[in-house]
Amino acid sequence: MNTIMRKSVLGIAGLAFAGGVIGGPIAAHNAQSVDVSPVAAVQSDKVDAGKLIPHGVQGAQSRIDLNDEQTANVKAIIAATKKSGMDERAAVISIATSLQESKLENLGHLGDRNDHDSLGLFQQRPSSGWGSPEQITDPIYSTQAFLKGLKQVDGWQDMPLTDAAQTVQVSAYPDAYAQWEQQAADLVAQHWNS
Repeated sequence: MNTIMRKSVLGIAGLAFAGGVIGGPIAAHNAQSVDVSPVAAVQSDKVDAGKLIPHGVQGAQSRIDLNDEQTANVKAIIAATKKSGMDERAAVISIATSLQESKLENLGHLGDRNDHDSLGLFQQRPSSGWGSPEQITDPIYSTQAFLKGLKQVDGWQDMPLTDAAQTVQVSAYPDAYAQWEQQAADLVAQHWNS
């Protein structure tokens, strides 16, 4: 029996026992008969794969091994998605976008290698109104800024990932986001309920 179900059944049994002890035999004698059969509590720790990749992946997929910092950024993106009241699909789009833009690394100014003034997980630009350098290098803030843009895209929930990401990001390489969809979905499935 899984742990959650076992705890639910034991909790119900404990309440039934406590009610009998506290109420005593007089209360039990006057009480109507109540069905105290355990009710199965169903809670799934798994995320519905159909919600994560509703259109299937597009094209060849890429994958990288993540270090502790990158994994912490995945968890921050998921936390910000939940805080924004958005679902697992929004987290997949956000993580895939960050995989493409920064490989899930919170990048500061890269000097000559920098694309203009792009910073952070999503390579957002202060000069384009995404926020201050301090804000857009904060994983929660930058994710919420990305999600705010995503919410403004009509029908983003039904779009292929690369179209939704591109509409927010306006990248010179609009199809590049698609290659990260499977890894992003796997990361959301792994960390959404943790």
